[in-house]
Amino acid sequence: MSSLPMLSLLVALSFLGLAVTARAESPLSGTMKSLDGQDVDLASYQGKVVMVVNVASRCGATPQYAGLQSLYEKYRDQGFVILGFPANDFGAQEPGSDAQIKEFCSSKYDVNFPMFSKITVKGAGKPKLYQVLTESADPAGEIGWNFEKFLIGKDGQIVARFKTRVTPDDPTVVATIEAELAK
Repeated sequence: MSSLPMLSLLVALSFLGLAVTARAESPLSGTMKSLDGQDVDLASYQGKVVMVVNVASRCGATPQYAGLQSLYEKYRDQGFVILGFPANDFGAQEPGSDAQIKEFCSSKYDVNFPMFSKITVKGAGKPKLYQVLTESADPAGEIGWNFEKFLIGKDGQIVARFKTRVTPDDPTVVATIEAELAK
C-alpha cells in the first residue's frame, strides 16, 4: 500500500476534526537486571497487568511494601505482577547494595514479587523504562518521590499513575487493577 492513500485518509480525518493518535511506546521493552544480577527481558511481562514501583528501604512510605505484597498475592494468579525498582534518588533513602536490599525486603516484608537492581528513576541517567513511563503517563513528568506506582495494561500501554500518597490498598488502585485484569 502506498503512502499516498494513507496520507489522504489522515488529511480527510483531520479536515473532519477527528484526531488520529499514535499508540505510545510500551515501557515493557529492553532488559533490566534483577536483584540477583540476572538479565530480565521486560517483554516477558507483556500480556500481564504490571505495576512498576520505585521503592526505598528507609522512607516514610516503606511500609507500602506490605500492601504491594498483599496485592501481588491476591492477584498474581490472575495475571498481575509487581516490578520493584529500588532507587536512591530521594533523600538517600535506599543506600544499600542489591544484596542488602534483597535481605531487607525478604526479612522485613516477605517480598516475593520481582525486584530489580538499584537504578536512578529521574534525570538523564534513568533507564528507558522510566523514560517511557514518565513521558507517556498521565500526568507526565519526573518521579516526585519513592513508591510512585505505574499500572500497565495487558496491551502494554500505561493505564494509570499513582503518586506516593496513594497506597496499594487504595480503592482506586484496586478497582483499576481489577478492571484491567477483566479485559
